[in-house]
Amino acid sequence: MELLSWLGSQLPSFWNSFTTLSLSFAVFILLFDHMKRRKRWNNYPPGPVSFPFVGNLLQVNFQCPRLALTEVSLSEKFGKIISLQIGWKNVVLLNGLEAVKEALVQRSEDFADRPPFSLFDHMGYRKNCEGIMMARYGHGWKELRRFTLSTLRNFGLGKKSLDQRVTEEAGCLCSAFSSKYGHPFNPRFLINSAVGNVMCSLTFGNRFEYNDEKFQRMLHLIEEAFNIGAGIMSQVAHKNLIVSKTESSWLPGFDILREIVKEHKETRDPGFTRDFIDAFLEEIEKAKMDPESTFSEDNLIFTVFDMFGAATETTTVTLCWALLYMLRYPDVQSKGWLLSTFRKSGLLSKWTPTHYVAHKH
Repeated sequence: MELLSWLGSQLPSFWNSFTTLSLSFAVFILLFDHMKRRKRWNNYPPGPVSFPFVGNLLQVNFQCPRLALTEVSLSEKFGKIISLQIGWKNVVLLNGLEAVKEALVQRSEDFADRPPFSLFDHMGYRKNCEGIMMARYGHGWKELRRFTLSTLRNFGLGKKSLDQRVTEEAGCLCSAFSSKYGHPFNPRFLINSAVGNVMCSLTFGNRFEYNDEKFQRMLHLIEEAFNIGAGIMSQVAHKNLIVSKTESSWLPGFDILREIVKEHKETRDPGFTRDFIDAFLEEIEKAKMDPESTFSEDNLIFTVFDMFGAATETTTVTLCWALLYMLRYPDVQSKGWLLSTFRKSGLLSKWTPTHYVAHKH
C-alpha cells in the first residue's frame, strides 16, 4: 500500500516532467522545420499554406499519384504559377501553355538544369555519367546531346529511311491487330512493342518479335522504372524507403542493356558502324585518356535507358489516345478509312510530292 501511495504522489510530478519534455521536443521540432524551410526569394510565386514536415503533401491526390496535385483547384485560386513545398523541397508548378512555353522554350537555358536526386546517385549516376534526362546542365550534357542527335540522324532520324522503318513496323502492328479480330484486347501492349522496335532498330540495329520474352521484360522494366521515378513519393521519401522497389526494376533493366552492349563489343567491326551502340563504343575508345569525358560504358547504358523510356512512353500514350479519339468520334475514323482506302499514292510522308491545281473561274 505504501508503494502505491508513493507512486500516486509521484504521478503529478512525472506527468509535469513528461508534458514539459514533450512540449520542449515539439518546439524544437517546429523550430528545426522552420529553419529547413525558411529560405524564400523575392517575388516568389503564391501558393497554399504548407504544414510542418509534410509541406503541401496533404493536397496530393494519392489515388492518382502521377498527377500528384489537384492542379485545377490550385490554379483557380493562385494562378498559373504556384509555389509548393513537397516535404522540405521547394517546387514551382506551371499550369497552362503560356507558362510552360515561356519556361521551356523562351527561357530554356534558365530551366535546363536538374536538381540533386539521391535516388539516381544510388543507381550509379555520378558526374559525367548521368545519361541525358537527369544530367546537370553543362558541357557534359551538351556534348552527349550533340553526339546523340547527330548519331540518330545518321541512322535515319528525320530522314526518309526512318519513315520506311516506321511503315514496316506499322505493318507488323496492323497484322498483330488483325490477329485479335473479334476479341476485345488492350492495344497498349502491341503499340508499346511497335514503338520499342523502332527504337531498337536505331539503337541495337535489329527488331524483336512482339512475344520475345527478353524484349518484353526490357520494355516492362523501363516503363516501371520511369513510373517510379515520376511518382510523388520518389521525390519526398528518403532513398532507403524506396530503394528496394527501385532496384527491382532499374538494375535488371540495366543488366539487360549491358548484355546487349557486351554482344556489340564482341561482334563489332571497327570499320563499320551498325547502330547507336556501335557509335557510342567508338567514342569510348577515342576518350579513353580523358577523365572528364561523358563517354563511358555506364553512361551508354544510362543514355539508352533514357532514350527508350522517353520515346516509348510518349509515343505509346499518343497513339493510344488517337485510337481512343477515333472510337469516341466515328466520323474521324471514317475519314481515316477513306484516306487509306482511296489514296492512290499510298502513305503520305513529309517527302511525298503534292500537286496543287489552280482553278480559274
